[in-house]
Amino acid sequence: MQICQDDLTGQKIIELLEEHLRNMHEITPPESIHALDLSRLRVPSISFWSIWDGDELLGCGALKELDTRSGEVKSMRTRTIHRGRGVASRMLEHIIGEAQKRSYTHLFLETGAFPEFEPARALYSKYGFEYQGPFGDYKDDPNSVFMAKKL
Repeated sequence: MQICQDDLTGQKIIELLEEHLRNMHEITPPESIHALDLSRLRVPSISFWSIWDGDELLGCGALKELDTRSGEVKSMRTRTIHRGRGVASRMLEHIIGEAQKRSYTHLFLETGAFPEFEPARALYSKYGFEYQGPFGDYKDDPNSVFMAKKL
């Protein structure tokens, strides 16, 4: 698996992010969807990576700078056909490593509270993220789960 900084212009990554947004709309009420579309991912405060096996796109992930000491995990997605191969673990390790290189003291994330998000919550817990209340601009929402990791 190879992780690459992604400029969000390739057709494969565009299709994966469109699938991600469609899936979020199938599971989550609109007011509780915090997934970002392409235009909101193409900002200087967000670093975006894709993960590949040769020319096969496996998944993606992003790190949003909240301030000089903290970041937020965003846009974690593994293509359905590649789930169970460790793609998300590898991407999360990359994001945590990048946050450490930036000398962040904390990483935050928001994910869904529905059963479909249990694998994601288990992954984040495995990597030391703990449940907490909303952070940044997020509001308390019964459809969202907020987690943080001290680095």
